[in-house]
Amino acid sequence: MGRLRAAQPTTPHRLDPGVPNAATRVVMDAAAIARALRRIAHEVVEANHGVAGVSVLGIPTRGVHLAVRLAAFLAEVEGSPVPVGSLDIGTYRDDLGTRPPRRLATTSGAGPVDGRTIVVVDDVLYTGRTIRAALDAISDLGRPGRVQVAVLVDRGHRELPIRADYVGKNLPTSVSERVTVHLMDSDGEEGVVIQPRDGGAIGRGATGG
Repeated sequence: MGRLRAAQPTTPHRLDPGVPNAATRVVMDAAAIARALRRIAHEVVEANHGVAGVSVLGIPTRGVHLAVRLAAFLAEVEGSPVPVGSLDIGTYRDDLGTRPPRRLATTSGAGPVDGRTIVVVDDVLYTGRTIRAALDAISDLGRPGRVQVAVLVDRGHRELPIRADYVGKNLPTSVSERVTVHLMDSDGEEGVVIQPRDGGAIGRGATGG
């Protein structure tokens, strides 16, 4: 996989649930997602006094798409490119039914992590297990100066003492609800939807971890 390009995202289509379920709600549309990422970019710049030494790593799949967009906003704010790539955490998860032998984590596009400020990007922060796996993977790759976490949505219900440094939207939810992120890059539509877990699926999307 080659270097990811931090290009300005194109204007996406609005998500239309199209499901006759009164409990289904679109809580973020395309414009809200863009505003949240732009605000996070400014927060990253402020917290790190610029973007020198900052790299952005997205957790596949939608975390990578969000990371590319965030890097584009960072470059827009600071006027200089920010390394962006993906972080493979597959074999570091502890919630898989059968864990294969652990292999060394890999990144694509962002270069080495040693001494750098690594901003890990994901779509939804839920139990904290995905971010824990990401931290384990990064520690196998090298010794970053610091690691920060940015998520589009924090829905609560943590099972591990994990928190995000940058949050697009704090979304109080019940464990009986599903939060689904749709992005043009992977789903052909854009928005964040909350619905009952036993409700019908709305296209494709990710629910976080």
